[in-house]
Amino acid sequence: MKDQEKTKEQLIKETNDLRARVAELEESDAERRQAKEALSQSLEKLKRATGFIIDVIVMVVETRDPYMAGHQKRVADLARSIAAEMNLSGEIIDGIGMAGLIHDLGKISIPAEILGQPRQLTDVEYSLVKTHPEIGYQILKDIDFYRPVALIVYQHHERMNGTGYPQGIKGEDILPEARILGVADVVEAICRHRPYRPASRIDKALKEISQYSGVLYDPEVVDACTRLFSEKGFRFKSR
Repeated sequence: MKDQEKTKEQLIKETNDLRARVAELEESDAERRQAKEALSQSLEKLKRATGFIIDVIVMVVETRDPYMAGHQKRVADLARSIAAEMNLSGEIIDGIGMAGLIHDLGKISIPAEILGQPRQLTDVEYSLVKTHPEIGYQILKDIDFYRPVALIVYQHHERMNGTGYPQGIKGEDILPEARILGVADVVEAICRHRPYRPASRIDKALKEISQYSGVLYDPEVVDACTRLFSEKGFRFKSR
């Protein structure tokens, strides 16, 4: 009988201990949910603030160079679409789109009369223009983006065989996002009117990237871009 009473007391104690433990776990789970929600809200605020900064940067760049109007937006749209066609994550796609919107930020340091020349640039002028990825990187590198936006901007003129600029890096040393942005930038530029030449058709742009696939441009990116235009009906918006 005594043993039975002892067993009963032990069961009651174990039950109470278990209830207390369950309560602790429930409280801990609630705290985790609250922390997760707070983190999600903070990230959303960061994204909104980052979006505002980017909108301001785009306006500044386009104000200095009227031929730039809409260019960065169209490049960003194509780059995002290429990334989606390659089945990359939503976070990576957002980062590429963000970099695309401001990839020519460094051109704010280039004299407007050079950017608007109705002729081919001289070697000296072109050397100056080629500094814009590094200038953009220097401006952006201390901003706390949630993706490597500054590096993507820095590398978007690098090429697979190392003939790009400003660092001359090649292959896998170039960020995948920068390889995507580079192809999108080339295709949009060929299809867009410039002061020194008329716009070309999309088939010329696709021929350009296909001809140099694996040499200047990432083959996977080229294939995805070509599919978008030839099979998926992608078209640039007018603005």
